[in-house]
Amino acid sequence: MRVLVIGSGAREHALALAVSHDPAVTALACAPGNAGTAAVAEQLAVDVADPSAIAELAGGWKADLVVIGPEVPLVAGAADAVRKTGIACFGPSAEAARIEGSKSFAKDVMAAAKVPTAHSEVVDNPAHLDAALGRFGPTWVVKDDGLAGGKGVVVTQDVDFARKHAMTLLDGGHPVLLESYLDGPEASLFCLVDGQTVVPLVPAQDFKRVGDGDAGPNTGGMGAYAPLPWAPPGLVDDIVQTIVRPVVDELAARGAPFSGLLYAGLALTSSGPQVIEFNCRFGDPETQAVLALLRTPLSGLLHATATGRLAEHPPLEWAEGAAVTVVLAADGYPGLPRTGDVITGAEAEGVLHAGTRRREDGAVVSHGGRVLAVVGTGEDLEAAREQAYQRVGKVHLLGAHHRTDIALRAAHGEIAVPAG
Repeated sequence: MRVLVIGSGAREHALALAVSHDPAVTALACAPGNAGTAAVAEQLAVDVADPSAIAELAGGWKADLVVIGPEVPLVAGAADAVRKTGIACFGPSAEAARIEGSKSFAKDVMAAAKVPTAHSEVVDNPAHLDAALGRFGPTWVVKDDGLAGGKGVVVTQDVDFARKHAMTLLDGGHPVLLESYLDGPEASLFCLVDGQTVVPLVPAQDFKRVGDGDAGPNTGGMGAYAPLPWAPPGLVDDIVQTIVRPVVDELAARGAPFSGLLYAGLALTSSGPQVIEFNCRFGDPETQAVLALLRTPLSGLLHATATGRLAEHPPLEWAEGAAVTVVLAADGYPGLPRTGDVITGAEAEGVLHAGTRRREDGAVVSHGGRVLAVVGTGEDLEAAREQAYQRVGKVHLLGAHHRTDIALRAAHGEIAVPAG
């Protein structure tokens, strides 16, 4: 099988690495890729925001399966364009990808499917903002209604700060979504969906704030771990039955069946799991931890999903133990990151590349905000953390920063779902 992975982040490096270990794969390419994917896949140039360019590349390279990693090409319709050429594609249609591309659309789908989620209100006129803010709080959740790379969200107890963020979005022409705050620990559940069949992966938890102890602004994600030792029995089945399955059925009923990876971002509240957001693709950095534990060959699994044969696929096999991902970010991130600095130690085992490129002289340099995702595995979270941070310590990038507390509270047994 010839597999083409679209994207250039650590998620795509993790996908390409997993696919490269599959004996059924005869050729592997990544477009546009990065300095890390170049070690396991042929590198091809493409504009990921151009669906026709992706489809043309897939046909010219004679791909048997295209795996689209980022949300931008999916929302733009890249999966539709690829499928029109007759090539199997892992990723939802543009219509189904609205579950991530428009938070107001996602809220409408959840309301119709009777899926538990935070109370919300869309504001598209600054004149209505103050009255709307008055209907929320004392913790305000303010979101960009469209795609924002994980950085369009503010959670604050300061109404003035909430208003400032909302006005920035509105001034930029972006409708604002206000939400009620949900208590309880957060969890991410990835589900493979082929339009009908739903197959969950192991649950994970990611860390969105830039600093230790969840300090500072939101980012695209500073780390993750899987599975969740604190999760109550039956949690995954409960989420699939009460949240994922109803949404899948509702999308199908609207003529937009979902095929690909449906990501449910959840708050495990005192009244049960509630949806924070849906994404239409593998999450980053959770993917790096989840795939480190998957033992089922990935290309066959993704191909079965893309071709509507997921129900025929054997049950998934998982490694024992746990995985922890720590993101190494460039100086300045999540603001304007410093780039072009030489990275050493980035070609070691467990180091996945995100914002990197290889200079003409052969040096690997930083080329984005989140530069590397470093993965450790072990018999439990403590062992996985130890390996991940040992590996982080062997990487050098001038001015880089990372969180030191990824999975720490979970490893110490300090996380619990609040009682109802």
